[in-house]
Amino acid sequence: MKFKTPQTLSQIADLTNSEFVGDPNFIITGINEIHVVNKGEIVFVDHPKYYTKALNSLATTILIDKKVDCPIGKTLLISDDPFRDFNKITKHFNPFIAATENISNNSTVGEGSIIQPNVFIGNNVTIGKNCLIHPNVTIYDNSIIGNNVIIHANTVLGADAFYYKNRSDGFDKLISGGRVILKDNVDIGASCTIDKGVSGDTIIGEGTKIDNQVHIGHDTIIGERCLIASQTGISGCVIIEDRVTIWGQVGINSGVSIGEGAVILGQTGVTKSVTGGKSYFGTPIAESREKLKEMAEIKRFLKDRKNS
Repeated sequence: MKFKTPQTLSQIADLTNSEFVGDPNFIITGINEIHVVNKGEIVFVDHPKYYTKALNSLATTILIDKKVDCPIGKTLLISDDPFRDFNKITKHFNPFIAATENISNNSTVGEGSIIQPNVFIGNNVTIGKNCLIHPNVTIYDNSIIGNNVIIHANTVLGADAFYYKNRSDGFDKLISGGRVILKDNVDIGASCTIDKGVSGDTIIGEGTKIDNQVHIGHDTIIGERCLIASQTGISGCVIIEDRVTIWGQVGINSGVSIGEGAVILGQTGVTKSVTGGKSYFGTPIAESREKLKEMAEIKRFLKDRKNS
């Protein structure tokens, strides 16, 4: 999430009531999660397991819950609760603005696009040319939709990330400040849900086609010309490269990658990253020929044991 105006380290420290290490005039351009953070941005870390990863990331300001040596060229914000203060930054720079109409007057709809009845379009949404948005679609704030996009009924773009911290008094929600971006020529089926990024973007690449009842989690990036069949569930922070085919009822774990041109057969559990150009099946996932051969051998073994 980029700030509209760059901030200084001391300004963010004042906002979060945190100590800081570094030049008070050090420029900060936004906040982001560790897997997508860039130079100029803040990343937060609140577990020793991830200290090294955060400190060595592209982030140039680290919001952290322990005093550590500051890497050269970077700054620190020392907080007793980085999760809370990351939320504080998100709310300050990207506050929730309640809608007052079904289609916000500060959103734009391109020439030739058709918006069917009962569609909700939030603040600062951009819809390209020659799109077709069917009834009861909900498009949350700041979403970006390219040209020639079709979205079928009851689909929701931009719901919050499913991201919580387990505290003694219950689950604490990490506030989502990211966006959903659909590139040109994307088709989205009926009753799909595509969550916005926590601080980055959930992106569906050009020409990708998605069937009914598919869920796509926060910060997932799907490449060009992919096919994703019904009842597939994709967790957050997944990378699906170009021309991947995913058949029905596939489940994909958070943080995995699927290589270009891979085919994931129905009811597969993608528990780890897989390379492109191959067909996969089963849970845990394996190359489909190996998995089907394994299943045949087990069936043969059980039959032989029964007859012995």
